[in-house]
Amino acid sequence: MANKPVTTGAAKPVLTAHIGYSLLRATVIAAAAAEAMVGRGDEQAADEAAGRALQLALNEAEMTARIVVGDGDAEALLHVGETLGQGGGPEIDIALDPLEGVTLTAKAMPGALVVVAAAPRGGLLQAPDIYMDKLAIGPGYEPGVVDLDAPAGENAIRLAKAKGVDVRDITVCVLDRPRHEKIIADLRRVGVRINLIPDGDVAGVIYTAMAGAGIDMYVGQGGAPEGVLAAAALKCVGGQMQARLVFRNEQEKLAAHRAGVIDANRRYELNDLVSGETIFAATGVTSGGLLDGVKRVNGEIHAHTMIMSSADRTTRKIRSVIAESK
Repeated sequence: MANKPVTTGAAKPVLTAHIGYSLLRATVIAAAAAEAMVGRGDEQAADEAAGRALQLALNEAEMTARIVVGDGDAEALLHVGETLGQGGGPEIDIALDPLEGVTLTAKAMPGALVVVAAAPRGGLLQAPDIYMDKLAIGPGYEPGVVDLDAPAGENAIRLAKAKGVDVRDITVCVLDRPRHEKIIADLRRVGVRINLIPDGDVAGVIYTAMAGAGIDMYVGQGGAPEGVLAAAALKCVGGQMQARLVFRNEQEKLAAHRAGVIDANRRYELNDLVSGETIFAATGVTSGGLLDGVKRVNGEIHAHTMIMSSADRTTRKIRSVIAESK
């Protein structure tokens, strides 16, 4: 991995409360922009609306933020390598998805989010925009309870044993995709409950660590950038995550090499994906199990944000009310 952990002195914290507020504000503004496109059937327009708003809001913050997880196209909005912020503040790396769930937004389905994570320079894996195999569980288990290289059903059995329950009491979250047919069949074989989600695997990973969410394990293949974002959230609340990049062709291997990936077969643990302190912020666009969506009431925009910090393992859910622009 090209990124190296960054050590910061206690007297000079990098991820200040100001950074947390800036991420909160930016995700709220972007979520409001995306909400205007809910149900309109245009995924690209929704993604662009959220991206433009997120870029503008982050550029207004007093910080120097380098995008390490974003759009890999150098000509695109919010591309990898782009610098955001007013400058003069702390230098940080950020991972972002201006609209996690473009299809959910276009179809007015639950669970669309705007997501941003920040870390000191070098604290986030610079993941190329390719697929990644992911396995995640919540906090409270010994290392090695589950194994990315083991069948999904076997991992469910192991987790049930560690939890002290019957495997039929385990619930596993999986993206509803044809590529997951074998995973789903193996989980069915051992008798677990399966929560199939149409989109949004960042939330799927977070659910494993949220009390009351009813999800014990997340498994499946999704975007590598979303994997880093999910790992940032999990780092803030505890849990385990394992991942490996998936290459479909030589072009994707070349993209990974350009991003600094040396070992194409490496299995990443949580602390490899996010090696330092991190702040994670997500604001709901459409209401889902994690957050409520944006509402417009009497000329005001109501938003619901989750902000998490690895420094003190806190999770706060904040409701914001802002006046609509005329």
